[in-house]
Amino acid sequence: MTNEKIIIGITSGDFNGIGYEVILKTLTDSRVYEHFTPVIYGLARAVSYYKKGIEAQMSLNVVATANEISHKRINVINCVDEEVKIEPGVSNPVAGDFAFRSLERATEDLKNGLIHALVTAPINKENIQSEKFRFSGHTEYLAQKFDNAGKTLMLLIANELRVAVATGHIPLRQVADKLSSDFILKKINVLNNSLIQDFRVIKPRIAVLGLNPHASDNGVIGTEERDVIIPAIKTAEKQGILCFGPFAADGFFGTENYKKYDAVLAMYHDQGLIPFKTLAMQNGVNYTAGLSVVRTSPAHGTAYDIAGKNSADENSFRQALLTAFDVFNNRKWYSEISKNPLKSEVKIERGGNIE
Repeated sequence: MTNEKIIIGITSGDFNGIGYEVILKTLTDSRVYEHFTPVIYGLARAVSYYKKGIEAQMSLNVVATANEISHKRINVINCVDEEVKIEPGVSNPVAGDFAFRSLERATEDLKNGLIHALVTAPINKENIQSEKFRFSGHTEYLAQKFDNAGKTLMLLIANELRVAVATGHIPLRQVADKLSSDFILKKINVLNNSLIQDFRVIKPRIAVLGLNPHASDNGVIGTEERDVIIPAIKTAEKQGILCFGPFAADGFFGTENYKKYDAVLAMYHDQGLIPFKTLAMQNGVNYTAGLSVVRTSPAHGTAYDIAGKNSADENSFRQALLTAFDVFNNRKWYSEISKNPLKSEVKIERGGNIE
C-alpha cells in the first residue's frame, strides 16, 4: 500500500437489513471520505437497489478485486455473481450466507494488507450461522482470524463516553462463572492500552462496575466484588493503571458519575449497553479493542422493521467510519512515539502507559 490515502473496507452485512441504506446515505456526502478511500464489499445489485430507494446521486466504481479500486470514487467489490432476491425486512439463510461472504472477503484483504481498516455493517447472528461461521458475532470471528482470541474487548464509544464489557455475547447465567480476577485484570489492561494507543488518552482513568446489585453492599448481595473484582482493581493499580471501583451500575450512570472517567468497564453485555444506548444510540460506535487491526461498526442491528423504507438514521455508521479513520491514524502516532520516545512530547512508561 504505497498510496498515502487510507483504504477502509466496508462489509455490507445482511442485505435485507438497513446496512446498505446507512452505508450509501453516509457516502452521499463526499466530504466524509476526502482523506480515505471507501471500499464496499457486497453485491452490486443490492447497491443499485438501495441507491435507487434513497435517490442517491454518487459515482460508483464496481470492481472484482481490491487491486482495481479508484482513490477518487466509491468502490464496490462485487463478492458474488449469483442472482438473489432482495426482500427488505426478511431474514433468510441466503442473506446470511452473502453477509458471511462479504465479511470473509474483506477480512482476507485486511489480512493481506490490501485495506487498512474495516467497518462492518450489521449482521443477523442467527441466519449467518453455518459450518464456516459458528460465532456469536463479528468480534469473536475477527479475534480468531487475527489470532487475538481472548485478547479483545467490546468497547462502545460516543465522543467522550466509552463503555466496555468484560464478558460479551454469552448467556447471562454464565457471566459469574466466567469472571475471575485474572480475567478482569486482562480486560482492564486491554482497555487501558486501547485508550492510550487508539484514542490518545495519555493517562486513562477507568471506572469498574460491580456485578451484583449495589456492588453487593459489602458482601450482603453476593461476594464477587470482594473475591474477584476488588483484587483485580488492586493489582491493576500496582501496575500503574488508574482504576477505580467497583461501582453500583445503576447509581453510577444515574448520577452521571461516568463523566469523571475516560472509560467504564461493565461486567456483562446489558449492564454496559443499556445505559450506553440510552445515552448515545444515534451516534454510538462499536469498537473492538485489543485487535491487531482496526475494526468498528455502528451500535445498532439490522433493524428489519424499517429496512427499505428510507428511514434509517446513518449517523452511527458515519461515526463508525470516521472512528476507524481516526484510530488508524492514532495507532500510527503511537507507533512513532514508541519507537522514538525521547523525541516525542510524551513519555512512555513501563507496561505501555504514557505520561
